[in-house]
Amino acid sequence: MTTDTLLEVSGVSVSFDGFKAINDLSFSIGEAEMRAVIGPNGAGKTTFMDIITGKTRPDSGDILWGEPTRSLLKLSESQIAQLGIGRKFQRPTVFEDQSVADNIMMSLKAHRQPWSVLFHKFTQDDGQRIREIAEEVLLVDHLERSAGDLSHGQKQWLEIGMLLAQDPRLLLVDEPAAGMTLEERNHTTDLLREAAKTRAVIVVEHDMDFVRKLDCRVTVLHEGSVLAEGTIDHVTSDQTVIDVYLGR
Repeated sequence: MTTDTLLEVSGVSVSFDGFKAINDLSFSIGEAEMRAVIGPNGAGKTTFMDIITGKTRPDSGDILWGEPTRSLLKLSESQIAQLGIGRKFQRPTVFEDQSVADNIMMSLKAHRQPWSVLFHKFTQDDGQRIREIAEEVLLVDHLERSAGDLSHGQKQWLEIGMLLAQDPRLLLVDEPAAGMTLEERNHTTDLLREAAKTRAVIVVEHDMDFVRKLDCRVTVLHEGSVLAEGTIDHVTSDQTVIDVYLGR
């Protein structure tokens, strides 16, 4: 790994019942970088995120993290999360019976050690941090509202805010624009681009207009391997990408 590389996936392969979901995949991302990952259904995008977070163990290859460099392969999902890798799934998973403020508060606690969480007392600094996060995700006027009463897009923002509360070094986000209004999508673009100023952000997305607005480097996966990589204009003009994914 180079000194400015945060994560490096090196020659990783994963098979399920003889089907190779990830095939000798290599990928790297820097400390403060946005990357969009695109590709057709079955390209390996979800499995790619699963191996980074420890949910799926590769058959071969290595996943290197941080400085000093360490392998993630022998670590549990919780240990990997503690290192600063946060993941947001496509469907928002918030505590719907709790308020927006309580959802963020629980995420602040989750970043602490288990014993200290049990006895943690709410502080003024906690309140300020909750408000800062709520402002960032456009929910500062909804702090006392039940999360279950939020719109789909607002729930997506809340979950991103909950991850930001844990101060991850790498944020994995799965199809954040799905089901959002145009206004919500535009704010989500701004939110992710702001987050990428201070941490690495990997966005898996199908919506090419949304990917273009992210204005970042794009990695195209196909059959578990990197098919192309570069700017959005570069990959969308690649004939192989057009043939297997864009269909034009």
